[in-house]
Amino acid sequence: MKILIINGPNLNLLGVREPDVYGNQSFENYFEQLKLRFPTIQLEYFQSNVEGEIINHLHFAMQNHDAVVLNPGGYAHTSVAIRDALSSIKIPVIEVHISNVFAREGYRQIMLTGSASSGCITGFGLKGYELAIASLIN
Repeated sequence: MKILIINGPNLNLLGVREPDVYGNQSFENYFEQLKLRFPTIQLEYFQSNVEGEIINHLHFAMQNHDAVVLNPGGYAHTSVAIRDALSSIKIPVIEVHISNVFAREGYRQIMLTGSASSGCITGFGLKGYELAIASLIN
């Protein structure tokens, strides 16, 4: 199985950005741990702060991957374009949010992308990515 993990804006700052909310670990470090945790799964990773690049990678994934784990970051609450891309691709997409968005500001509790995803995992920290991969392979 081949899974693409896509992280959206500001997630390149994991480990530095608001560690009380997002933790102390960089995603690159965590990604190495994920690959060890799932040695039979071909995991690939992409991060961008640019909405169009995320959309392009979702389109690419439809032709080249079995599934996607997507953390759209702040775009979850604002991007009709990413939501439309999710509705267009025909592979499973599990949306992940590190923090519990439903326990945060009101504007974070509205997720445009969530309804176009196969499922959402929110509030489990980086472990949410592991839970998403486990759900895809089961």
